[in-house]
Amino acid sequence: MWVSPEDVLLAGALWITERANPYFILQKRKGHGDGGGGLAGLLVGTLDVVLDSSARMAPYRILYQTPDSLVYWIIAHGTSRKEITEHWEWLEHNLLQTLSIFENENDITTFVKGKVQGIIAEFNKNHDVKEDDDTDKFKEASAKFRKLFGMPEEEKLVNYYSCSYWKGKVPRQGWLYLSINHLCFYSYLLGKEAKLVVRWADITQLEKSATLLLPDVIKVSTRSNEHLFSVFLNINETFKLAEQLANIAMRQLLDNKDNEKVCYVTSVSFRDLDARAKSERYRALFRLPKDEKLDGHTDCTLWTPFNKMHILGQMFVSTNYICFTSKEETLCSLIIPLREADSSNVLPSPLSISTKNRMTFLFANLKDRDFLVQRISDFLQQTTSKIYLERELNSSLNSSDDEVRSVSSVKCVSSEELPPPTFIILSCLRAKEFLKEQAWKNHFTEYGQGVCMYRTEKTKELVLKGIPENMRGELWLLFSGAINEMATHPGYYEDLVEKSMGKYNLATEEIERDLHRSLPEHPAFQNEMGIAALRRVLTAYAFRNPNIGYCQAMNIVTSVLLLYAKEEEAFWLLVALCERMLPDYYNTRVVGALVDQGVFEELAREYVPQLYDCMQDLGVISTISLSWFLTLFLSVMPFESAVVVVDCFFYDGIKVIFQLALSVLHANIHQLLSCKDDGEAMTVLGRYLDSVTNKDSTLPPIPHLHSLLTDNGEPHPEVDIFKLVRSSYEKFGSIRADVIEQMRFKQRLRVIQTIEDTTKRNVVRTIVSETAFSIDELEELFVLFKAEHLTSCYWGGSSNPTERHDPSLPYLEQYRIDVEQFKGLFNLLFPWANGAHSDPLAVRFFHLLDQNGDALINFREFINGFGEDGVCVLVRKLNTPDYGHYLKLWNQEPKPKRENTKDLPKLNQSQFIELCKTLYSMFSEDVAEQELYHGTATVTSLLLEMGEVGKLFSSSGRKEFSQEGRPETGITSIDKDWAITFEQFLASVLTEQALVQYFEKPVEVAARITNAKNQITSR
Repeated sequence: MWVSPEDVLLAGALWITERANPYFILQKRKGHGDGGGGLAGLLVGTLDVVLDSSARMAPYRILYQTPDSLVYWIIAHGTSRKEITEHWEWLEHNLLQTLSIFENENDITTFVKGKVQGIIAEFNKNHDVKEDDDTDKFKEASAKFRKLFGMPEEEKLVNYYSCSYWKGKVPRQGWLYLSINHLCFYSYLLGKEAKLVVRWADITQLEKSATLLLPDVIKVSTRSNEHLFSVFLNINETFKLAEQLANIAMRQLLDNKDNEKVCYVTSVSFRDLDARAKSERYRALFRLPKDEKLDGHTDCTLWTPFNKMHILGQMFVSTNYICFTSKEETLCSLIIPLREADSSNVLPSPLSISTKNRMTFLFANLKDRDFLVQRISDFLQQTTSKIYLERELNSSLNSSDDEVRSVSSVKCVSSEELPPPTFIILSCLRAKEFLKEQAWKNHFTEYGQGVCMYRTEKTKELVLKGIPENMRGELWLLFSGAINEMATHPGYYEDLVEKSMGKYNLATEEIERDLHRSLPEHPAFQNEMGIAALRRVLTAYAFRNPNIGYCQAMNIVTSVLLLYAKEEEAFWLLVALCERMLPDYYNTRVVGALVDQGVFEELAREYVPQLYDCMQDLGVISTISLSWFLTLFLSVMPFESAVVVVDCFFYDGIKVIFQLALSVLHANIHQLLSCKDDGEAMTVLGRYLDSVTNKDSTLPPIPHLHSLLTDNGEPHPEVDIFKLVRSSYEKFGSIRADVIEQMRFKQRLRVIQTIEDTTKRNVVRTIVSETAFSIDELEELFVLFKAEHLTSCYWGGSSNPTERHDPSLPYLEQYRIDVEQFKGLFNLLFPWANGAHSDPLAVRFFHLLDQNGDALINFREFINGFGEDGVCVLVRKLNTPDYGHYLKLWNQEPKPKRENTKDLPKLNQSQFIELCKTLYSMFSEDVAEQELYHGTATVTSLLLEMGEVGKLFSSSGRKEFSQEGRPETGITSIDKDWAITFEQFLASVLTEQALVQYFEKPVEVAARITNAKNQITSR
């Protein structure tokens, strides 16, 4: 390729000149090509790998030099002789004669450099390449990556790093290439190559560790191997990028059906992935909608009027929000939706932003303040059409408060109906509730109210003391970020409800079945009004997100949301819960809950090590974590106590659930250590959780169903929920959200690969009795089948990847391949895949196996075709455009529901010719080629004679029928002149020993599988 001219001081060092003229020199790198250049070539090759020249230097290059100058300019390089020769010939034909016209050497140099840069600009324009897309060095590294590992153009390199790969006990210095779908390594030391190709989808563990000998190591584990990489210049950047790429691969395995969110990535750069990671952290930190993208961030100070200080922190700007968080984590944070900002009051010095509710925020010590103000002004202009959305939404909601108010309007008992002691207790509780409300109102006065409120340590303290009953819905919306999505999607919920009314599917059936199991002990769900509201919210969400649809435990959580929020508010709270705060929890395989179960095990090993081994032996952690996490303790704790947990969860996220679970284990450590089995341990924990009380609750006591399971023994002393929550913060509050995310990544790899292994075992178990393959061979074939599917997803195929993989289907049908993928496996595994006939034969075979005609076959159909010990192959190719191809394999062993050979249509003359050509092509590369050709010629001659005889009988038969006045019924127009039957073909083949031996020759399945795995891995 042409490159921007760069000066070269030593033109002859490590290079061999192959062609030269007065102005240009074509050179080849020493050690490249035939002969290798002897010892000098080996040394150069080693240096190219160890040093950065491996990525920078292509094996061929063209230099420009004027006759009287000592400075050379590199203007082109190439990875092959053909490519560099094309550039050389272009120079000779188009530039050489022109340069002789110039008299001044400077003019010649200017002209050549301008011409080369013009060619590059024209190429970029024609191929829609931006000038700053990639540096020349990176383009060369990409070309080298594709050449070394045989990758197609579709496989994009993201970045590459110098490192050492530990092959055995010997480190090999080389280059680690990280592409969209693969991790690759290449090393060349003194004539010995080392190559490694690993799919991200095959990685089971990816971790960064340190040992005494190797302070920084990245360990990459698959099901069969473990790879160690060390001596990185920037190990943190390398590991972070590897994490992101592996995470994308796991997401693709998990959610293939959700094409918009996790479509198979074909082009992404390091900058794209870095921006994506920053946006994800930004959204998680401030609980923003999933489509919000970070535009930039900068250090600054924020003036806080409540303590009259300038707080040092960072400002984040995105399309719809301006956010701030202090350097000291819990000191202060702030979210300003641009829909709330008053565009007439964005002042540059210092940056002053005013909102519609008359709050003003002052940011100072900003870098590039003018640029930042301009960006904010641009984003404000984009939101002008939305600035009144929340006001309109609030007015519409307020107008319908009587109709869609939360279903928690349970009739309270009047004070006159209560006996004196109960009245006194209730009065005290109401006084406590009143004091809580006043504390929150004072907080709003000092720190602001609504989404633009200053969030400080005092806010957290108030949450830990409990949110008042009548403020719970408002504050849940605020802390979860659901208020933002509701404000920017007015009318969305009503439209969903309307569209989903009267429609039925599997999700709605499951919803109907669980409606009356959702807090049945609560009065709000003992009447049709509460049940109807719950039905509408759950059904609307199932239609919004069919990938999740409905999952058990969603009904319990949603019913609690409806007790404190309006219907639409409860819907958006459910969206925040399922899609942001508890990702992947509520799908068919509860992957998110399983991931957090693994995280909880890691935390338990770290924080309660004396209890961890005992809990693992009893198998209790896996049991308790799913029920505790999926329902946020709502199903295992008295209702009035569990809602306090939900308060803290919406404020602080999943870390609250981990902290509380660890506190429960820590509080029962001695009893659990003395348990003999899991049942006893569950009883201990259940009795403890039943005793958790909320003495501040003004709600009437609600029977707790979980207590029925644990009421046989002595009741546990009461545990105050507020003391339990505060204790969890004091003992385990050091757990950070970013650490949890790191643990989640590690566990996600394990969980998803475990699910894939379970799928493989279930598929093999289902079909092992239907084939002669062993279990190990079937598992290896399934891995190849899945790998071919994934390869096509990466690099394109004739059908949509989402059609070929649907995790909701039965195991045998989850992965399906189309004809292009089948051709690849056919050529690798089938014994007759030789010569030019392979692709047509594979196509005919595919259409035979595709019995339902959907142009896809699943693993069972593939094994049924591959597993037949055939004694003969019948290839029929019709001239019609429909799929009239037949390839039939017959086995000597009887099989149920086998197609009778007499039912097969006859072979006409044109089809017989195609059959003969296929047979000759099949035998062309066999060791017994001459004997097979002779046998085929003999069989062909015999069958031609049979066809002629049959033709005579067929003609006379038709004549007799027509003389008797009966209709012609036997033979179609295609077969009426010449035809043979399958019995005739089979009988003729069996007369030739060479043909019989060819078709009965045993196949070394294990060797073919091993060879296929090597070839697929090296693609």
